[in-house]
Amino acid sequence: MNLGSPLTALKGVGEKREKLYQKLGITNIGELLEHYPRGYLDLTGTLAIKDASDEHPCAVKAVVTQKSPTRPIRKGLTVSKVRATDMERDLLITFFNAKYTVDALEIGKEYIFYGDFTRRMTGGEMSSPIVIAPGESGFLPQYPLTEGLSSKMVSAQMKTALEECGHLVKETINDAVLKKYGLCSKAEAIRSIHFPACSEDLEMAKKRLIFEEFLAFTLGMNLTKGKTRTAEGNAFSPVSIEDFTSSLGFELTGAQKRVIAECEKDMCSPVPMSRLIQGDVGSGKTAVAASCMYFAAKNGFQSAMMAPTEVLASQHKATLERMFAPFGIKVGLLTGSMKASEKAEVKAAIKSGEITIVTGTHALIQEDVEFDNLGLIITDEQHRFGVRQRSALGRKGKAPHTVVMSATPIPRTLAFVLYGDLDVSVLDEMPKNRIPVKTYLVGPELSQRALGFVRNFAKEGKQSYIVCPLVERNEDSLPLEAAADFAEQIAGQELVDCNVGLLHGRMKPAEKERVMQAFAENRLQVLVSTTVIEVGVDVPNAVCMVIENAERFGLSQLHQLRGRVGRGKEQSYCILISGKNSPETKRRLEVIAKTTDGFRVAEEDLKLRGPGDFFGYRQSGLPMLKMADMMTDITLLEEAKKAAAEILSDDPKLDKPENAALAADIRKLLEEAAV
Repeated sequence: MNLGSPLTALKGVGEKREKLYQKLGITNIGELLEHYPRGYLDLTGTLAIKDASDEHPCAVKAVVTQKSPTRPIRKGLTVSKVRATDMERDLLITFFNAKYTVDALEIGKEYIFYGDFTRRMTGGEMSSPIVIAPGESGFLPQYPLTEGLSSKMVSAQMKTALEECGHLVKETINDAVLKKYGLCSKAEAIRSIHFPACSEDLEMAKKRLIFEEFLAFTLGMNLTKGKTRTAEGNAFSPVSIEDFTSSLGFELTGAQKRVIAECEKDMCSPVPMSRLIQGDVGSGKTAVAASCMYFAAKNGFQSAMMAPTEVLASQHKATLERMFAPFGIKVGLLTGSMKASEKAEVKAAIKSGEITIVTGTHALIQEDVEFDNLGLIITDEQHRFGVRQRSALGRKGKAPHTVVMSATPIPRTLAFVLYGDLDVSVLDEMPKNRIPVKTYLVGPELSQRALGFVRNFAKEGKQSYIVCPLVERNEDSLPLEAAADFAEQIAGQELVDCNVGLLHGRMKPAEKERVMQAFAENRLQVLVSTTVIEVGVDVPNAVCMVIENAERFGLSQLHQLRGRVGRGKEQSYCILISGKNSPETKRRLEVIAKTTDGFRVAEEDLKLRGPGDFFGYRQSGLPMLKMADMMTDITLLEEAKKAAAEILSDDPKLDKPENAALAADIRKLLEEAAV
């Protein structure tokens, strides 16, 4: 048995359970060992029954005194009663469908029972607690799971895997770095992260694994940046673009002027520009992108702008056409749904150089798309594209300059890890004429009033969004059918005089495009949607956003959704409806209600939720952090950055034997990210 052995080599794992593990992305023993706990049950502080709390789960130590026979209540459900005592108070425990657990309990033997506790006059009661033999006390790992797997099952297989293969775990960090930064070995960290003997061991394991994660990210990003920066690109000549910027009809903000200057400087270098422009919705990224394209055009080069949806690509084309019409610069569009004859015509014009600027979707990276002289690539909403997709577009020219744009404000620390291969420009100033969206936090009792608000806007010829969150079906959730029923219900009742459309993630791409196009053209007054509207629709006529069950979203998601309105000259509104009244939920949602500053929202979101859930979805092209927390682990991040610089200074390409395992890990990370 080795780290590459299939999970079926482990006792207790048959084909059925192997498939459950595969749902978690675990296919072999090595991957199982790196499936880290999401938390622990701390059993180091067991309580006497009289001291147990009914406010939160707790661990109680007691001796079993009596077991009643297991009996059926109804088909598929059995109940068993167990009595226990700590010699001072009694504990009544009820188990459902747990015959084997109850049979294993021995009368006269002491156990730890962990779960919700209810206080009674003579002691207390527990229902279906976790049962732990005293010898197993300490920290009980709780794992990310899928239906059919329990933490107890994973723990059992993890113990076997560690016994059989724990000694085979390869060290990835060289001895000098381990010693300098006070880190334990990888094998020791893996063992202690799953089954820590004490809190000190757990902290030691976390430190090692978090440091390693940051180190791999930092080295990976540095090596990626090194590849793009060593290529010989096209050095543009410094030319004035004042005739273009003065024709826009509005004054550029100081931030826009600064970022354009940064891009011009980069493009005049033979080393290809690789720059992230991030800014809030409405901060003027398109004007910056257009200015860069004009700079490229005056230097005799073509530009390509890739967007995640056909609607957004079409909107970019229309906007850029208006901007460049006075200068005789031809703008083209290439998308998957175009007729074959239209595609052929556009491709021929791109190849001949007749089209100077082209916007499009993934269609731009097809093999038969050839450019005459591609000098600049702009990727809009970059997190929707994988590394391979961006690279494929980059190969259409001779090391073209690259700009990626994101409307998701990201705290600088997190931006370093996610976009370490890019230079970062921030548009941190809003245009003077931008009207902030008014945001209100209300309870579900005002849902009907919110629909009345939407109805009134429709009468005035204005449009609205209503967002319904979709979550896992095993929660108390609003499934897809309920979202469809909701759309049908309001279309037939509260919004009977409105054209109501439905948009959700399971629709086919062409169907989504049709619905978004209908909304963009004002053929729909109300769009009931899941969060697929975060990106891809720019409708200045939309003035109202109603978000049901707002507590289900992260703050950054809510801010992105709110950014779909307020794009025109009218005052816009965002109504957050939340049925949860807990102080924590209220405090979180009030952040959105009180500020329209996306960077402040992002900082708060990161503090409250951590980086794992920061975006609310897995980002294409970005490896996920398993252990690290950007807010609490900032010191380790700085240390890892320092260590990365030291390693690269001594071994720029990680060719030395002592760095071979680390280099292999980094290659794997970057391959996983290039989805």
